[in-house]
Parts: sequence; structure tokens; C-alpha cells
Amino acid sequence: MEPSLELRSPRAVPLWRRLLPPLLAAAVVAVLGVALVNPARDATTGGPLIGKSAPPLVLESLDGGQVSLASLEGRPVVLNFWASWCVPCREEAPLFRELGERQTAGTGLAVLGVLFQETKEQNALDFIREFALAYPSLRDPQSQVAINYGVGGIPETFFIDRSGVIRYVDRGGLTRERMNRGLEKIGVAGL
Repeated sequence: MEPSLELRSPRAVPLWRRLLPPLLAAAVVAVLGVALVNPARDATTGGPLIGKSAPPLVLESLDGGQVSLASLEGRPVVLNFWASWCVPCREEAPLFRELGERQTAGTGLAVLGVLFQETKEQNALDFIREFALAYPSLRDPQSQVAINYGVGGIPETFFIDRSGVIRYVDRGGLTRERMNRGLEKIGVAGL
């Protein structure tokens, strides 16, 4: 006589035990989906320097002059770390052209670009010419200023108020809305 194989009918397993694995899987998928669609609010802004004095900066510009943050005391400053090879830097460059034009319009605003791991200076000069950027771009040869500001990738933009305090930081390529948010935090009218 063959041993009988006893098959359990689905009715023998409680309903909750049958539904638990697919429900857990669906919950995990839903949580991951929400996280991907709605990134954390501070993923592109914020950081440990908010509310603190901006680290000192004394760098040489591409045109040979020396620029220090201390010399801009009393003026709001927008400090942008960028490179010619950075795609988001190219996307935000037209906003910086507009902002640079406002700098010369007597608003008191100072705009500075800091080259970040730029491989060829000529590429940076071509970028500046292509986008008609009218503010100083500064060399940071050993990335010491970038390190002092905690720059981990580019573009990163720091909005510094008239008293030298960092009020807003943006990472990953500015939009007009985020640019205006930063400008508002340092008391400058938006674009």
C-alpha cells in the first residue's frame, strides 16, 4: 500500500496567513514608490552650515584678481561651486547670468563662482563666455574652500546674508523657484 499524500486544502490555512505575504510585499513596494516619487524635503537644501558664519574665502579669480569674502562684508553673497563638465551647472547657468546682471545693477548683491575640480581652465573660460557670466569665477586648486564649505558634489550654492551668515544652501542645480527662495532668505528680491 502506498503512503497517502495528504494535501491540505487552501481552506485549512487561515485566510490571514495566505494574505500576509502579498500584503507585506505590497506595503514594501508602496513605501519604496512613495520614497522615489517624493524625495525627502531636505534632499537638496539645508545642511550643518545654515545659521553659521560663512567660512573665510580668499581665492584668485580667472582674470588674475584676488577676491575675499571679507571684502564683501555688508553685501549679500551668492556663492556657487561649479565646473564646465557638470550638466546641472549648464542648466542653471542662464539663471546665474540673470543674477550676475543684477549684481552690476547696483543691488548690492555679490555673485561668485568657485571652480570645483575643473580639469582644464580653458573649459571654464569657454563656459563663462558661452553663458555670458559677468561675475568672478575663482580658482580653488586644492579644493580647500570646497572642503571648508562641505561641498560633496556640484553644483552647490550658498546664500550668505549681509552679516556673513549662511542662510540657505542648495544642491543639484537651481531652478528659478529655488534660486528665489535662497535670495529671499538673504533679503534680495527674486528673479
